[in-house]
Amino acid sequence: MTKNTNQKLTNSRSRVKRSITISLVLFLLASLTVYVFGADSDKKTEGKPSGGKNSKFPAQIPPVEVAEVKTGDIGTYLNGLGTVIPLSTVAIKSRVDGQLMKILFEEGQLVKKGDVLAVIDPRPFEIQLTQAEGQLAKDMALLKNSQLDVERYRVLFKQDSVSKQQLDTQEALVKQYEGTIKADKGQVDNAKLQLDYSKVTSPISGRVGLRQVDPGNIIHANDATPIVVVTQLKPISVVFPIAEDNIPRALEKLQKGAPIVVDAYDRQQSRKLATGQLLTIDNQIDINTGTVRFKAKFPNEHNELFPNQFVNIKLLLDLKHNAVLVPSAAIQRTQKGMFVYVVKANDSTASVRLIKAGESQNDITSVEEGLAPGELVVVSGADRLTDGGKVQLRSQQDNTTRKHK
Repeated sequence: MTKNTNQKLTNSRSRVKRSITISLVLFLLASLTVYVFGADSDKKTEGKPSGGKNSKFPAQIPPVEVAEVKTGDIGTYLNGLGTVIPLSTVAIKSRVDGQLMKILFEEGQLVKKGDVLAVIDPRPFEIQLTQAEGQLAKDMALLKNSQLDVERYRVLFKQDSVSKQQLDTQEALVKQYEGTIKADKGQVDNAKLQLDYSKVTSPISGRVGLRQVDPGNIIHANDATPIVVVTQLKPISVVFPIAEDNIPRALEKLQKGAPIVVDAYDRQQSRKLATGQLLTIDNQIDINTGTVRFKAKFPNEHNELFPNQFVNIKLLLDLKHNAVLVPSAAIQRTQKGMFVYVVKANDSTASVRLIKAGESQNDITSVEEGLAPGELVVVSGADRLTDGGKVQLRSQQDNTTRKHK
């Protein structure tokens, strides 16, 4: 019994050893196969572009877009968010009491100064005028009769037929009637004015808004609600805040009488709406914001600007000629300052160049120090570059052409 048990244990141990041995051999063979075929694959792919068959540039030489440094004019601008404000806004009200008979405008219509907008019932004022003219005619007849009496009294006084007192009394009566005539004429003029006020006219040229009173209503001179509001559109103004640090330069140019050009752009600053001139600067600084309000005037011939519209303002403070210009995308920023990658055309190497940037306008920036016209700067792909490394040149113009094909 013991002998059989030992034999079984020995056979089991032998099987375990054979299994371990076979496993080790298979593992070594698999490792060897991976090593051999992996090395062969590396040799085959060595030197080939990482981008595959259609890759244009070698993986170890990064492609970059470059642009040439040029010279040109660039402006110094002050920017602000402005509000379009009409030069004149008038609430049209009646100056007399009466019934509103007619409305002679369409809502949103452009009107001129002096155009009749509404008509108040004129009949009461016509009657007042007739009465005033009648009283004037009556008093003028009395004056004429008194003047004739004075002439008679003077003749009689010379004949010693009347006393001096009677003559003086008659002359005083003439003067009294003359005063009455003046008062009557004032009444006639007032009646004519009231009749003229029955026609409500526009005191300015502009655009009428929505009608606020309908025909048939009784209106009064002291009503709070106007018939309509007229807003002047041509010309129009824009008020915008500018930081107080810029006041001296703007005042200096304004006091010299030189026109300061102001451009108005839409909210996205992608489209220029209108061009005008700086009109004036406010007389005090807002202590809460540290800004002062500027006011510009725009012709607005084609109604580009609308009252209470928000616009982005660019005020041209100065224009620098023959400035060194580069695309703003070429300028990189670090804690040490600003730099660009300058590419040498003869060996296609990119090197770091520290610069001093000036004014920026749209996507162009002026460079005051560090670059010369004609040099090539990297505008795209700078994140893959190292100082002194090789690059594959590609101009912005070429890239743009490919995008449009």
